[in-house]
Amino acid sequence: MGLRSKKLSVVLLLLLCLSSPISGQFNIPARPDGLWYGDKRLEPGQILIEAFLDPVCPDSRDSWPPLKKALEDYGDRVKLITAKLWYEYIAEAFFNNQENFYGDSTFNLSRAIITDRIVKFSIKALGDSFQSAIESGFENNATDYLTRVGFKQGCIRGVYATPYFFVNGFTFAEPGSAQNYSTWRNVLDPLVGK
Repeated sequence: MGLRSKKLSVVLLLLLCLSSPISGQFNIPARPDGLWYGDKRLEPGQILIEAFLDPVCPDSRDSWPPLKKALEDYGDRVKLITAKLWYEYIAEAFFNNQENFYGDSTFNLSRAIITDRIVKFSIKALGDSFQSAIESGFENNATDYLTRVGFKQGCIRGVYATPYFFVNGFTFAEPGSAQNYSTWRNVLDPLVGK
């Protein structure tokens, strides 16, 4: 094989690689990912707070009342969008039982049996009222996709703890700790012109 044919092979391989679709890329959502608090329209001049919260995180839970009060005080001048992030390290119960869900303990089991075990384990931690939601989460491709997009979006933006807040796209306060009402006022007052 001569030098010319090697170059041609490399060029053809490169063209093939560049022209083939790449399926593992991150899809940018058409609209901001998350749940809007109140009206979903963001008008020019309004302040946008993006909150990355974990429903089982105590700091996320504690951050909600002062944030909600600030939103009520500022009215339409401030908008909130929340994104759920499930950081498994917060759910300590999983650490004590993680050997039940990987490796030798699941090697010879079907997907259905493993899923059933995860559902039963989750129900013990969260309660019976969540059973249908947990079960449907394993079968609903749209939910799975949105969860992955939300998680990737958080990772791309540097979210590493909950709660994590952005105000107009900039990191706000100390990530991973609840914020009190006066902290929200100190940040938002200058932005809304109070």
